[in-house]
Amino acid sequence: MKAVRFSAFGPPSDVVQVVEDSPAPLKPGEARLAVLATPINPSDLLTLSGEYGVLPKLPATPGNEGVGRVVEVSGTESVAVGDLVFLPLGAGTWRTHLTAPAAQLLPVPPGLDLLQASMLLINPPTAYLMLRQFVTLQPGEWVVQDAANSAVGRYLITLAQVMGLKTVNVVRRQELADQLKAQGADVVLLDTDELPQQVRAATGGAKVRLGIDAVGGESARRVGDCLSTGGTLVNYGSMSGKGPKLSAAATIFKDVTLRGFWLTRWLRDAPREEQNATLARLAELMAVGTLQAPVDGTYPLERIQDAVKRALEPGRNGKILLTPNPAA
Repeated sequence: MKAVRFSAFGPPSDVVQVVEDSPAPLKPGEARLAVLATPINPSDLLTLSGEYGVLPKLPATPGNEGVGRVVEVSGTESVAVGDLVFLPLGAGTWRTHLTAPAAQLLPVPPGLDLLQASMLLINPPTAYLMLRQFVTLQPGEWVVQDAANSAVGRYLITLAQVMGLKTVNVVRRQELADQLKAQGADVVLLDTDELPQQVRAATGGAKVRLGIDAVGGESARRVGDCLSTGGTLVNYGSMSGKGPKLSAAATIFKDVTLRGFWLTRWLRDAPREEQNATLARLAELMAVGTLQAPVDGTYPLERIQDAVKRALEPGRNGKILLTPNPAA
């Protein structure tokens, strides 16, 4: 058994290494899982570099989601050997095996592609909840988002389409436009100072009450300036390394509000029934092929440095996944 470990914060590909891992014997009520697939998310990379908002005590194993197969069970009938389950969120999933309380494991619904299922628990609910929690939108209304080519951004395009919403998608590379339009994006624009005027022209001057920001800094300001009076800008990341900000014109003259979204807080506060219903809806959309994310490549655990380097490369077309036990 092996695991990825890091003992210091720094350049992500420099601080990770694969070490031998010897899990303790199972306690009653626990299950051992063979990790089949686990993604490298932006939050993982920020954690490795020491820039994420909540950091683990070191040494630590990265990884926050994925899918696995039950290979051992002790004193419980909650799961059985051979079951496919979602890995517990935040469990340090970049390893060949992990141990978890069996009663907390959620089954992977039949028919889901395992690579797609490994990405279900973080990015899809983030997109889904940001579209629903902050502004009550009606079919036909517009949403504007930056980082539209990110995993969350692509899920948001699809989910908005399912809800009957229209999207303005802001990117930094023109060549992404055709990809995103093929996925269902209504409008794709470059992130420039002319963005507010271009959004007004593209939407025919329609009200845009919801903006989604993952970049922060000046990008957040430009998206905020696209919103109509009383609009809300929801920030869920800081890819620029800077916090989100709004212009005086947005806050004073249009009463635009800045809100933050962190999935961990929702998982902590939302009733279990709401969480299960949300994940069931997203799994249903994934099972029928509506909700999909491109995969750039899969890597065995032993190639963790290569995988992290690729995850950091600009121009990547999809998510990087680790497959510690592809044939388990």
